[in-house]
Amino acid sequence: MKTVDTYETALQMALPDRAIDADKIPWVPQGNSGRVWFKPLRFDLTTGKWINLIRMAGPGKINRHKHAGGQVIGYCVQGCWHYLEKDWQAKPGTLIYEPPGDVHTLVVDGDEGMTTLFIIEGTIQYLDDNDTVIYQDDVFTKMQYYLDYCKAQGIEPLDLCY
Repeated sequence: MKTVDTYETALQMALPDRAIDADKIPWVPQGNSGRVWFKPLRFDLTTGKWINLIRMAGPGKINRHKHAGGQVIGYCVQGCWHYLEKDWQAKPGTLIYEPPGDVHTLVVDGDEGMTTLFIIEGTIQYLDDNDTVIYQDDVFTKMQYYLDYCKAQGIEPLDLCY
């Protein structure tokens, strides 16, 4: 009887490895403030997960929001930031875990701004003061922002769906 090597089968069925040159991906404006941008690195349309860098120039905040449907992992690359609702501060080298359903407001106090890598599952629901959803982002809206921005700027978008 022939046995199946599960590891070999998994390797054969998996996506091939990829190396993405982030320098070839533009910073896409996030919102209308002119102070926050994202740089997408991966859109996983099967799981709804996306990976991006978030950059904020100088002090400011990202509206209060809830992570619905999945966890978030972050890694602070540059600058310092915190959540108004938490008692910790992210600085370069800080790994952040956010459980599904977490609600918070990202704040940068210093002039340096910040850059953080985020791996996001599910939907981000942006909330008003009454916890009403103002708008939301998911893997599809983030991908569309990226594609629309590239088209408007005359940039050939990279295939980030893997």
